[in-house]
Amino acid sequence: MPRKLNDWISAYMDYTDQSEPPILYRKWVAISVIAAALQRKCYLGWGSLTFYPNMYIVLVGPSGKCRKGTAMGVGAGFLRDLGVSMAAEAVTREALIRELNEASQTDPDFSSGEINTHASLTIYSPELTVFLGYNNMRLMIDLTDWYDCRDRWKYVTKNMGTDDITGVWVNMIGATTPGLIQSALPRDAIGGGLSSRMIFITEQEKGKVVATPWGEGNTEELRESLMHDLSDIHSMSGKFQVTKDFIKEKWVPWYYEQEDNPPFKGDPNFAGYIHRRPNHILKLCMILSASEGSDMIITADIFDRALNLLEQTEINMPMTFRGVGSSRTSEVMARIMSYIAAEGETSYENLLSQFKYDVDGARQLEDFVQTFKKMGFCNTKANARGEMTITFNKNFEENVR
Repeated sequence: MPRKLNDWISAYMDYTDQSEPPILYRKWVAISVIAAALQRKCYLGWGSLTFYPNMYIVLVGPSGKCRKGTAMGVGAGFLRDLGVSMAAEAVTREALIRELNEASQTDPDFSSGEINTHASLTIYSPELTVFLGYNNMRLMIDLTDWYDCRDRWKYVTKNMGTDDITGVWVNMIGATTPGLIQSALPRDAIGGGLSSRMIFITEQEKGKVVATPWGEGNTEELRESLMHDLSDIHSMSGKFQVTKDFIKEKWVPWYYEQEDNPPFKGDPNFAGYIHRRPNHILKLCMILSASEGSDMIITADIFDRALNLLEQTEINMPMTFRGVGSSRTSEVMARIMSYIAAEGETSYENLLSQFKYDVDGARQLEDFVQTFKKMGFCNTKANARGEMTITFNKNFEENVR
């Protein structure tokens, strides 16, 4: 079916213009929505490798200031209407594997004529730290495996047999604060593994102040056009092709240049990201091509657009892990959790007194406690004087297992 819009992302930016999230938040949400629509049905052959248009996108910013949830909420609405498979926002590892298995479907590959079996699932988590849990290494290893879209992935359970999943494809977008993402990811994992597969879109303030969201104009008509074209994107299937200009004029010169002059020189927190940067570009090129039309051609202009967007994003990216190496955030969270578990019940005031030299003010401790609560680790209750009591959930360890 013919498109109604010249470019889906540009139209999405117009649709969300009268909202407060920063431009890059809105743009990367649009990218994640297109990726979710494409699923594993579309791919790019690259020598002996195959790339798929899934991405792990993380919106990072201070709590309540940057409108991360607002940015994600609009995109989630499009995906719900499209009907793509989406994971629950808070789920155990076993339940997530089951959701991935249940997402299995078959679609024709229009470029080869073959039938394509794939398990395509999008994780859409406004509270990514809660989704990941605290130092949940098993889940992080799974997400690392799934990013590369293995043809077969097998999970053997103790009592319920084997999940043998064909055509794994997981796309993810989440939101968190700098302090909490550092707490969720073990310090040794920052710089490689899962974090090297993530694009961190880091902002400090909202994009603008909007008293009357959406403003004037026929936004409903624009939304209908966006939904129409997103359905067309969702129907795409087959192999992307690159033009000769893409290879000769853009890719080859850039590849050698960025090998000698990578971003974030000397920053170990992004060592793995730098090695995966070409992969991120190729994935982004597929998504931008789909945004512009259904011909599945990746041109030199699309490369320029992808590189420009990534370079804009990389300006603030080092702020994501600001303090890693000197901060003991992960260790502090572990010690606070151990203290709560040992006490069984404690007051917020007592917790602040015990760890006043370890946390970055009362606000950070509040964020920690709220994260513990969402994880099911503890419960909170305020008395008549407004004093908060924190109680360890004795079923937490059993629920985790």
